Amino acid sequence: MRIDILTLFPKMFEGFINESIIKRARKKGLIEIYLINIRDFTLLKNGQVDDTPYGGGSGMVLMCEPVVRAIERVKTDDSKVYLMSPQGTIFNDKLADSLYKSTKHLILVCGHYEGFDERIRSFVDGEISIGDYILTGGEIPAMAITDALTRFIPGVIDALSFKNESFKDQLLDYPVYTKPREFRGLKVPDILLSGDHKKIDEYRREEQIRVTKEKRPDLMK
Repeated sequence: MRIDILTLFPKMFEGFINESIIKRARKKGLIEIYLINIRDFTLLKNGQVDDTPYGGGSGMVLMCEPVVRAIERVKTDDSKVYLMSPQGTIFNDKLADSLYKSTKHLILVCGHYEGFDERIRSFVDGEISIGDYILTGGEIPAMAITDALTRFIPGVIDALSFKNESFKDQLLDYPVYTKPREFRGLKVPDILLSGDHKKIDEYRREEQIRVTKEKRPDLMK
């Protein structure tokens, strides 16, 4: 899978793509991530990519030309292009799965300032939001989406871990423990020490249901 991220601040991604699981996935050739600086596509000599809004109002608006030219430079017949926008479809595990299965080349466009010139929306396939709150730009949402999609790629993480994590079967993950067996009076459940894997599996399934009912009952609807 290939992901191109169009941004005004590519340096924000340096640690993200060069650490931990993302770094290993890139090194193995399981995913390609490219950072595209929108400023490289402005026709203005001063590097300007934004301007004041017609009709007045606060803030600055990203201009059409540099954003659209950046999209067109990297877009292919296999590409899907999404704006990072609070007006977009809320990102979740189901959408991540759908994007992974249906997209060979994903282009994520990070906004900044007051927003996008409305006409930019004519050149994209959709908009994605990571929640009902406002951030200073689309870089953090682009990282979140890239991270979530990378986990779907076979070989990036252990297959069993992926199968059992939260949101699979509309349930949260079961509680996990490691050494020591007791910490300040808090003990590891005896069933996990029994060696009876059938009972352990049953216990974990019951715990998934319990945790989901307590923390996210909306998922069980």
